[in-house]
Amino acid sequence: MLQPKKTKFRRMQKGRMKGNTKRGAELAFGSFGIKSLDTNWVTGRQIEAARQAITRRMKREGQLWIRIFPDKPITKKPAEVRMGKGKGAPEYFVARVCPGRILFEAEGVPLETAREAMRLGSQKLPVTTKFVVRRDYEY
Repeated sequence: MLQPKKTKFRRMQKGRMKGNTKRGAELAFGSFGIKSLDTNWVTGRQIEAARQAITRRMKREGQLWIRIFPDKPITKKPAEVRMGKGKGAPEYFVARVCPGRILFEAEGVPLETAREAMRLGSQKLPVTTKFVVRRDYEY
């Protein structure tokens, strides 16, 4: 029997993203966070753009945690290439995001600063988000 050819990246199908998130729905590190309300792919570039916006607004005070990681390779074949000849090379990586997933968490800044920073960061993301605060946070 023939063995499948070993490749650097595991061949992945597109898959379906149904239902709510199974993990990462609770604040684990910080007091503030943004939670996804949609299902979508978030690219590594979008995560980095959001991180920069949040960090800049917080003036590098406090601490920021990124709770998603882009581990799914998205492949594309070059333009004007005939069909066949295998799968295309990986172009970029995405993180799968389902409703309820915490995307970013922050700690060590006032509530209003965190709210504004998370609002600016969520504008860079392709999902609608909601600002969440830890239950035991003292106002």
